[in-house]
Amino acid sequence: MSESSLTPAPASLQRKIIHCDCDCFYAAIEMRDNPELRGKPLAVGGASDRRGVVATCNYEARRFGVHSAMATATALRHCPQLIVVPPRMDKYREVSRQVQAIFSDYTDLVEPLSLDEAYLDVSRTQACRGSATLIAEEIRRRVRETLGITVSAGIAPNKFLAKVASDWNKPDGQFVIRPEQVDEFVLQLPVKKLYGVGTVTAARLNAMGIQTCEDLRGWTPEALQARFGSFGARLYELSRGIDHRDVKVERQRKSLSVETTFVHDLPDLAACLRELPALYEDMLRRWQPMAERYRIGGKFVKLKFNNFVTTTAEQAADNSGTSLFADLLEQAFHRHDRPVRLIGVGLRLLPVDHRAADQLSLALEQT
Repeated sequence: MSESSLTPAPASLQRKIIHCDCDCFYAAIEMRDNPELRGKPLAVGGASDRRGVVATCNYEARRFGVHSAMATATALRHCPQLIVVPPRMDKYREVSRQVQAIFSDYTDLVEPLSLDEAYLDVSRTQACRGSATLIAEEIRRRVRETLGITVSAGIAPNKFLAKVASDWNKPDGQFVIRPEQVDEFVLQLPVKKLYGVGTVTAARLNAMGIQTCEDLRGWTPEALQARFGSFGARLYELSRGIDHRDVKVERQRKSLSVETTFVHDLPDLAACLRELPALYEDMLRRWQPMAERYRIGGKFVKLKFNNFVTTTAEQAADNSGTSLFADLLEQAFHRHDRPVRLIGVGLRLLPVDHRAADQLSLALEQT
Protein backbone atom coordinates (compact mmCIF):
# COMPACT_ATOMS: atom_id res chain seq x y z
CA MET A 1 0.00 0.00 0.00
CA SER A 2 1.25 3.43 -0.83
CA GLU A 3 2.43 5.83 1.83
CA SER A 4 1.77 8.81 -0.41
CA SER A 5 -0.60 11.56 0.53
CA LEU A 6 -2.87 13.48 -1.79
CA THR A 7 -0.10 16.05 -2.25
CA PRO A 8 1.85 15.78 -5.53
CA ALA A 9 5.59 15.35 -5.36
CA PRO A 10 7.53 18.61 -4.86
CA ALA A 11 9.78 19.86 -7.63
CA SER A 12 12.85 18.70 -5.67
CA LEU A 13 11.63 15.08 -5.79
CA GLN A 14 12.00 13.25 -9.11
CA ARG A 15 8.50 12.49 -10.28
CA LYS A 16 7.56 8.93 -11.25
CA ILE A 17 4.37 8.84 -13.32
CA ILE A 18 2.75 5.67 -14.66
CA HIS A 19 0.11 5.73 -17.38
CA CYS A 20 -1.89 2.49 -17.40
CA ASP A 21 -4.05 1.70 -20.42
CA CYS A 22 -6.17 -1.46 -20.71
CA ASP A 23 -5.70 -3.15 -24.07
CA CYS A 24 -8.86 -3.02 -26.28
CA PHE A 25 -10.81 -2.87 -23.02
CA TYR A 26 -14.41 -3.58 -24.09
CA ALA A 27 -13.35 -6.22 -26.60
CA ALA A 28 -10.99 -7.82 -24.07
CA ILE A 29 -13.86 -8.25 -21.60
CA GLU A 30 -16.08 -9.76 -24.30
CA MET A 31 -13.33 -12.25 -25.25
CA ARG A 32 -12.73 -13.07 -21.59
CA ASP A 33 -16.41 -13.77 -20.99
CA ASN A 34 -16.87 -15.66 -24.27
CA PRO A 35 -13.68 -17.55 -25.19
CA GLU A 36 -15.20 -18.51 -28.58
CA LEU A 37 -14.55 -14.91 -29.69
CA ARG A 38 -10.80 -15.15 -29.13
CA GLY A 39 -8.66 -15.06 -32.23
CA LYS A 40 -11.49 -13.71 -34.38
CA PRO A 41 -11.94 -10.12 -35.59
CA LEU A 42 -14.23 -8.53 -32.99
CA ALA A 43 -15.74 -5.09 -32.51
CA VAL A 44 -17.93 -3.69 -29.76
CA GLY A 45 -20.40 -1.16 -31.11
CA GLY A 46 -23.75 -0.36 -32.64
CA ALA A 47 -25.50 -2.27 -35.40
CA SER A 48 -24.67 -1.31 -38.98
CA ASP A 49 -28.35 -0.92 -39.91
CA ARG A 50 -28.77 1.70 -37.19
CA ARG A 51 -25.84 3.92 -38.13
CA GLY A 52 -23.83 2.36 -35.33
CA VAL A 53 -20.14 3.06 -34.73
CA VAL A 54 -17.30 0.96 -33.37
CA ALA A 55 -16.54 1.72 -29.72
CA THR A 56 -13.44 -0.48 -29.73
CA CYS A 57 -12.09 -3.56 -31.49
CA ASN A 58 -9.52 -6.25 -30.88
CA TYR A 59 -6.13 -6.47 -32.59
CA GLU A 60 -7.34 -9.09 -35.07
CA ALA A 61 -9.87 -6.51 -36.36
CA ARG A 62 -7.29 -3.72 -36.41
CA ARG A 63 -5.21 -5.67 -38.93
CA PHE A 64 -8.03 -5.04 -41.40
CA GLY A 65 -8.01 -1.29 -40.75
CA VAL A 66 -10.93 -1.30 -38.33
CA HIS A 67 -10.64 1.29 -35.55
CA SER A 68 -12.72 3.01 -32.89
CA ALA A 69 -15.20 5.71 -34.01
CA MET A 70 -15.44 4.06 -37.44
CA ALA A 71 -18.97 3.48 -38.73
CA THR A 72 -19.91 -0.16 -38.23
CA ALA A 73 -21.00 -0.40 -41.87
CA THR A 74 -17.55 0.80 -42.95
CA ALA A 75 -15.86 -1.62 -40.56
CA LEU A 76 -17.79 -4.52 -42.09
CA ARG A 77 -16.65 -3.45 -45.56
CA HIS A 78 -13.05 -3.52 -44.34
CA CYS A 79 -13.58 -6.86 -42.63
CA PRO A 80 -16.67 -8.80 -43.77
CA GLN A 81 -16.03 -11.54 -41.17
CA LEU A 82 -16.04 -8.97 -38.34
CA ILE A 83 -18.13 -10.02 -35.33
CA VAL A 84 -19.96 -7.04 -33.83
CA VAL A 85 -21.38 -7.30 -30.32
CA PRO A 86 -23.40 -4.65 -28.46
CA PRO A 87 -21.71 -2.90 -25.54
CA ARG A 88 -22.37 -3.95 -21.94
CA MET A 89 -21.55 -0.75 -20.09
CA ASP A 90 -22.53 -2.05 -16.64
CA LYS A 91 -20.01 -4.88 -16.99
CA TYR A 92 -17.28 -2.53 -18.26
CA ARG A 93 -17.87 -0.14 -15.34
CA GLU A 94 -17.66 -3.04 -12.90
CA VAL A 95 -14.33 -4.22 -14.30
CA SER A 96 -13.07 -0.63 -14.38
CA ARG A 97 -13.79 -0.29 -10.66
CA GLN A 98 -11.82 -3.49 -10.03
CA VAL A 99 -8.87 -2.19 -12.04
CA GLN A 100 -8.97 1.16 -10.23
CA ALA A 101 -9.02 -0.66 -6.88
CA ILE A 102 -5.74 -2.35 -7.82
CA PHE A 103 -4.24 1.03 -8.77
CA SER A 104 -5.21 2.47 -5.38
CA ASP A 105 -3.25 -0.23 -3.58
CA TYR A 106 -0.08 1.57 -4.71
CA THR A 107 -0.94 5.26 -4.46
CA ASP A 108 -3.81 7.58 -3.64
CA LEU A 109 -2.69 9.85 -6.48
CA VAL A 110 -4.72 8.26 -9.28
CA GLU A 111 -6.29 10.29 -12.09
CA PRO A 112 -8.78 8.25 -14.12
CA LEU A 113 -9.04 9.46 -17.71
CA SER A 114 -11.76 7.01 -18.74
CA LEU A 115 -12.96 3.55 -17.81
CA ASP A 116 -9.81 1.95 -19.21
CA GLU A 117 -6.91 4.29 -18.44
CA ALA A 118 -5.42 6.35 -15.63
CA TYR A 119 -2.35 8.23 -14.48
CA LEU A 120 -0.65 7.18 -11.24
CA ASP A 121 1.86 9.33 -9.36
CA VAL A 122 4.08 6.86 -7.47
CA SER A 123 6.84 9.33 -6.62
CA ARG A 124 6.43 8.85 -2.88
CA THR A 125 5.29 5.25 -2.62
CA GLN A 126 7.41 2.62 -0.89
CA ALA A 127 5.71 -0.30 -2.64
CA CYS A 128 8.05 -2.51 -4.71
CA ARG A 129 11.05 -0.77 -3.13
CA GLY A 130 9.85 2.51 -4.64
CA SER A 131 10.44 1.29 -8.20
CA ALA A 132 7.86 2.60 -10.66
CA THR A 133 8.93 -0.10 -13.13
CA LEU A 134 8.26 -2.88 -10.63
CA ILE A 135 4.96 -1.30 -9.58
CA ALA A 136 3.80 -1.23 -13.21
CA GLU A 137 4.85 -4.86 -13.67
CA GLU A 138 2.99 -5.91 -10.53
CA ILE A 139 -0.16 -4.01 -11.49
CA ARG A 140 -0.16 -5.60 -14.92
CA ARG A 141 0.33 -9.06 -13.45
CA ARG A 142 -2.47 -8.61 -10.92
CA VAL A 143 -4.92 -7.34 -13.53
CA ARG A 144 -4.04 -10.20 -15.87
CA GLU A 145 -4.30 -12.91 -13.18
CA THR A 146 -7.37 -11.64 -11.30
CA LEU A 147 -9.42 -9.98 -14.04
CA GLY A 148 -8.38 -11.87 -17.17
CA ILE A 149 -7.50 -8.80 -19.27
CA THR A 150 -4.21 -7.08 -20.06
CA VAL A 151 -2.83 -3.62 -19.37
CA SER A 152 -0.01 -1.73 -21.04
CA ALA A 153 1.96 0.82 -19.04
CA GLY A 154 4.27 3.75 -19.63
CA ILE A 155 6.66 5.04 -16.97
CA ALA A 156 8.20 8.50 -17.23
CA PRO A 157 8.95 11.71 -15.29
CA ASN A 158 5.72 13.38 -16.47
CA LYS A 159 2.20 12.70 -17.75
CA PHE A 160 2.87 13.57 -21.39
CA LEU A 161 5.76 11.12 -21.74
CA ALA A 162 4.08 8.39 -19.65
CA LYS A 163 1.09 8.41 -22.00
CA VAL A 164 3.32 8.22 -25.07
CA ALA A 165 5.30 5.39 -23.46
CA SER A 166 2.22 3.29 -22.66
CA ASP A 167 1.53 3.00 -26.39
CA TRP A 168 5.08 1.95 -27.22
CA ASN A 169 4.90 -1.79 -26.47
CA LYS A 170 1.18 -2.53 -26.83
CA PRO A 171 -0.45 -4.89 -26.21
CA ASP A 172 0.42 -6.26 -22.77
CA GLY A 173 3.75 -4.47 -22.47
CA GLN A 174 5.42 -1.53 -20.82
CA PHE A 175 8.06 1.04 -21.69
CA VAL A 176 10.22 3.21 -19.46
CA ILE A 177 11.57 6.68 -20.26
CA ARG A 178 14.14 7.56 -17.62
CA PRO A 179 14.98 11.21 -16.84
CA GLU A 180 18.35 10.98 -18.59
CA GLN A 181 16.65 9.54 -21.70
CA VAL A 182 14.01 12.24 -22.10
CA ASP A 183 15.89 14.55 -24.45
CA GLU A 184 17.01 11.83 -26.84
CA PHE A 185 13.56 10.18 -26.84
CA VAL A 186 11.60 13.37 -27.49
CA LEU A 187 13.96 14.57 -30.21
CA GLN A 188 12.83 11.90 -32.71
CA LEU A 189 9.16 11.92 -31.64
CA PRO A 190 6.66 12.78 -34.42
CA VAL A 191 4.76 15.98 -33.59
CA LYS A 192 1.45 14.12 -33.99
CA LYS A 193 2.33 12.36 -30.72
CA LEU A 194 2.38 15.61 -28.73
CA TYR A 195 -0.37 16.16 -26.16
CA GLY A 196 -3.09 18.34 -27.65
CA VAL A 197 -1.94 17.96 -31.26
CA GLY A 198 -4.83 16.63 -33.33
CA THR A 199 -5.16 15.97 -37.04
CA VAL A 200 -5.63 19.64 -37.97
CA THR A 201 -2.71 20.97 -35.90
CA ALA A 202 -0.45 18.15 -37.09
CA ALA A 203 -1.27 19.06 -40.69
CA ARG A 204 -0.45 22.72 -40.02
CA LEU A 205 2.87 21.77 -38.43
CA ASN A 206 3.72 19.44 -41.31
CA ALA A 207 2.94 22.24 -43.78
CA MET A 208 5.52 24.35 -41.92
CA GLY A 209 8.11 21.62 -42.47
CA ILE A 210 7.80 20.34 -38.93
CA GLN A 211 7.60 16.54 -38.73
CA THR A 212 9.42 15.78 -35.48
CA CYS A 213 10.16 17.50 -32.20
CA GLU A 214 13.69 18.10 -33.46
CA ASP A 215 12.16 20.18 -36.27
CA LEU A 216 9.91 21.97 -33.79
CA ARG A 217 12.85 22.96 -31.62
CA GLY A 218 14.06 25.19 -34.41
CA TRP A 219 11.20 27.60 -33.73
CA THR A 220 11.21 30.23 -30.99
CA PRO A 221 8.37 30.53 -28.47
CA GLU A 222 7.41 33.88 -30.04
CA ALA A 223 7.21 32.41 -33.54
CA LEU A 224 5.09 29.48 -32.35
CA GLN A 225 2.81 31.77 -30.38
CA ALA A 226 2.32 33.93 -33.47
CA ARG A 227 1.16 30.82 -35.37
CA PHE A 228 -0.73 28.93 -32.65
CA GLY A 229 -1.61 31.48 -29.97
CA SER A 230 -1.18 30.35 -26.35
CA PHE A 231 -0.77 26.74 -27.51
CA GLY A 232 2.51 27.80 -29.11
CA ALA A 233 4.18 28.03 -25.69
CA ARG A 234 2.88 24.55 -24.93
CA LEU A 235 4.35 23.19 -28.15
CA TYR A 236 7.71 24.75 -27.27
CA GLU A 237 7.74 22.97 -23.88
CA LEU A 238 6.46 19.61 -25.10
CA SER A 239 9.08 19.45 -27.85
CA ARG A 240 11.61 19.52 -25.00
CA GLY A 241 9.81 16.91 -22.90
CA ILE A 242 8.55 19.48 -20.39
CA ASP A 243 5.16 18.87 -18.73
CA HIS A 244 4.46 20.23 -15.24
CA ARG A 245 0.86 18.99 -14.95
CA ASP A 246 0.08 17.22 -11.68
CA VAL A 247 -1.84 13.98 -11.42
CA LYS A 248 -5.26 15.22 -10.33
CA VAL A 249 -7.28 13.07 -7.98
CA GLU A 250 -10.91 13.39 -9.00
CA ARG A 251 -12.54 11.02 -6.55
CA GLN A 252 -12.31 10.08 -2.91
CA ARG A 253 -11.69 6.45 -2.11
CA LYS A 254 -14.89 4.80 -0.82
CA SER A 255 -13.66 1.45 0.42
CA LEU A 256 -10.63 -0.66 1.25
CA SER A 257 -10.69 -4.41 0.91
CA VAL A 258 -8.51 -7.48 0.59
CA GLU A 259 -9.61 -10.82 -0.77
CA THR A 260 -8.22 -14.28 -1.47
CA THR A 261 -9.30 -16.91 -3.97
CA PHE A 262 -8.41 -20.32 -2.56
CA VAL A 263 -6.79 -23.11 -4.55
CA HIS A 264 -9.22 -25.55 -2.93
CA ASP A 265 -12.75 -24.55 -1.92
CA LEU A 266 -13.31 -24.11 1.82
CA PRO A 267 -15.84 -26.79 2.78
CA ASP A 268 -17.62 -25.18 5.73
CA LEU A 269 -17.99 -22.17 8.02
CA ALA A 270 -15.24 -23.30 10.40
CA ALA A 271 -12.73 -23.42 7.55
CA CYS A 272 -13.77 -19.92 6.47
CA LEU A 273 -13.36 -18.56 10.00
CA ARG A 274 -9.82 -19.97 10.19
CA GLU A 275 -8.84 -17.82 7.18
CA LEU A 276 -10.23 -14.61 8.68
CA PRO A 277 -7.26 -13.55 10.90
CA ALA A 278 -4.77 -13.51 8.01
CA LEU A 279 -7.14 -11.49 5.82
CA TYR A 280 -7.80 -9.06 8.66
CA GLU A 281 -4.07 -8.51 9.26
CA ASP A 282 -3.50 -7.81 5.58
CA MET A 283 -6.39 -5.34 5.51
CA LEU A 284 -5.17 -3.62 8.69
CA ARG A 285 -1.69 -3.20 7.20
CA ARG A 286 -3.20 -1.43 4.18
CA TRP A 287 -5.53 0.68 6.31
CA GLN A 288 -2.92 2.18 8.66
CA PRO A 289 -1.29 4.56 6.10
CA MET A 290 -4.77 5.88 5.23
CA ALA A 291 -6.02 6.47 8.76
CA GLU A 292 -5.22 10.20 8.75
CA ARG A 293 -7.20 10.87 5.59
CA TYR A 294 -10.26 8.67 6.09
CA ARG A 295 -12.56 7.52 8.83
CA ILE A 296 -14.40 4.22 8.94
CA GLY A 297 -18.11 4.13 8.19
CA GLY A 298 -18.69 0.39 7.99
CA LYS A 299 -17.34 -3.14 7.63
CA PHE A 300 -18.16 -5.83 5.13
CA VAL A 301 -17.39 -9.43 4.22
CA LYS A 302 -17.68 -10.77 0.69
CA LEU A 303 -18.00 -14.47 -0.18
CA LYS A 304 -17.96 -16.21 -3.54
CA PHE A 305 -19.27 -19.76 -3.42
CA ASN A 306 -18.24 -22.72 -5.56
CA ASN A 307 -21.19 -22.05 -7.88
CA PHE A 308 -19.73 -18.53 -8.47
CA VAL A 309 -22.61 -16.82 -6.66
CA THR A 310 -21.34 -13.81 -4.70
CA THR A 311 -22.84 -12.24 -1.59
CA THR A 312 -21.79 -9.37 0.70
CA ALA A 313 -22.78 -8.76 4.31
CA GLU A 314 -22.05 -5.39 5.88
CA GLN A 315 -22.84 -3.22 8.86
CA ALA A 316 -22.11 0.31 10.03
CA ALA A 317 -19.01 0.64 12.25
CA ASP A 318 -16.56 3.35 13.25
CA ASN A 319 -13.35 1.42 13.99
CA SER A 320 -11.03 -1.10 12.36
CA GLY A 321 -11.19 -3.69 15.16
CA THR A 322 -11.82 -7.39 14.56
CA SER A 323 -15.35 -7.25 15.95
CA LEU A 324 -18.17 -7.82 13.47
CA PHE A 325 -16.09 -9.58 10.80
CA ALA A 326 -16.78 -13.08 12.14
CA ASP A 327 -20.48 -12.29 12.55
CA LEU A 328 -20.67 -10.87 9.03
CA LEU A 329 -18.86 -13.89 7.61
CA GLU A 330 -21.27 -16.25 9.35
CA GLN A 331 -24.24 -14.23 8.13
CA ALA A 332 -22.99 -14.30 4.53
CA PHE A 333 -22.11 -18.02 4.65
CA HIS A 334 -25.54 -19.15 5.82
CA ARG A 335 -27.22 -17.47 2.86
CA HIS A 336 -26.08 -20.42 0.72
CA ASP A 337 -24.34 -22.96 3.03
CA ARG A 338 -21.99 -24.37 0.44
CA PRO A 339 -18.21 -24.46 -0.21
CA VAL A 340 -16.48 -21.10 -0.59
CA ARG A 341 -13.88 -20.21 -3.23
CA LEU A 342 -13.21 -16.56 -2.25
CA ILE A 343 -13.32 -14.48 0.93
CA GLY A 344 -12.94 -10.71 1.06
CA VAL A 345 -12.99 -8.36 4.04
CA GLY A 346 -13.14 -4.60 3.92
CA LEU A 347 -13.98 -1.19 5.30
CA ARG A 348 -16.32 1.51 4.00
CA LEU A 349 -14.43 4.80 4.07
CA LEU A 350 -15.46 8.41 4.60
CA PRO A 351 -13.12 11.39 4.06
CA VAL A 352 -11.87 13.19 7.14
CA ASP A 353 -12.99 16.83 7.03
CA HIS A 354 -9.92 18.55 8.45
CA ARG A 355 -11.46 21.99 7.98
CA ALA A 356 -14.42 21.08 10.16
CA ALA A 357 -12.06 19.69 12.79
CA ASP A 358 -10.00 22.88 12.76
CA GLN A 359 -13.15 24.99 13.14
CA LEU A 360 -14.33 22.87 16.07
CA SER A 361 -10.93 23.18 17.75
CA LEU A 362 -11.01 26.98 17.34
CA ALA A 363 -14.53 27.18 18.77
CA LEU A 364 -13.49 25.15 21.81
CA GLU A 365 -10.51 27.44 22.40
CA GLN A 366 -12.79 30.49 22.38
CA THR A 367 -15.29 29.12 24.91
